[in-house]
Amino acid sequence: MKRPWSRREFLAAATGLAGTAAIPSFLARAAASLQERNDDTICEDILKRGEEEKLYLQPIGKIVESVGLSFIGAPYKGGTIEEPGEEHLVVNLREFDCVTFLESSLALARTIKLRGRTAADFRTQLRLIRYRDGIIQGYPSRLHYFSEWIIDHDARKIVLDLSRELGGSVVTGPLHYMTGHRDAYPRLSSNTTFKAIADQEQHLSTVHRYMIPRSRIAAVLGRLQSGDCIGITTATDGLDCSHTGLIAEQDGVKKFLHAPLSGGSVTLSSGSLKDYVEASSGRTGIVAARPLEPGT
Repeated sequence: MKRPWSRREFLAAATGLAGTAAIPSFLARAAASLQERNDDTICEDILKRGEEEKLYLQPIGKIVESVGLSFIGAPYKGGTIEEPGEEHLVVNLREFDCVTFLESSLALARTIKLRGRTAADFRTQLRLIRYRDGIIQGYPSRLHYFSEWIIDHDARKIVLDLSRELGGSVVTGPLHYMTGHRDAYPRLSSNTTFKAIADQEQHLSTVHRYMIPRSRIAAVLGRLQSGDCIGITTATDGLDCSHTGLIAEQDGVKKFLHAPLSGGSVTLSSGSLKDYVEASSGRTGIVAARPLEPGT
């Protein structure tokens, strides 16, 4: 019997291929021949170019957008952070799934804004973004559900949760996708880890969460900005978001910059975010969060 998908595999399979657009970012040079370079070299080249071009003077959202655009064409690969052994920070700037693409773009942007110069500076920011309260305490400390990712980052002033103020509706229904597909998660073979994730799901299910239904996206699209973090919501039982990505503006159109399995690489949607969501009946709406300036 084929095993069920993990949450990240589901996120990948739920995405669709959108047309690839040209890269308008000055950072495009830094993304060339990714597979031939190691992660530290890629990271430090991006940080160096950010310093040379004084990108740190731009709003954090524009930096996120520029970094994200620099990775257009980078291959999709699922499970890149699922390494054996004790939970530890995994860095991969050569290939991405939708979550690691968003996390890496945001972490690099924050490092540029803070004028960090080294891969160690980037790792500090990535750890702050990937783990609850920025602390690695085993597999359960990773922010597995995008709803909690936003809640945690809003509390720590890394992002501002926009979904409610944009007229989002309250989301009801429990989250239990991970524990409901235990066989897809090798780490959940541990009863202790399984219980910790189940407790997190139970708690998150009681928290008021907001989503912007697809019928309202057209009305709020103009209020989204470059670099905003977007989750695509889903009606799939027990799951909050089926995909994640960023807002990138091209010729006045707010597009969706993301790492889909379909198409196999980081891409920019040919149409608007609204068009992307409406292209599949399984996409019920969005959640949105805005990167905040570090130190605010």
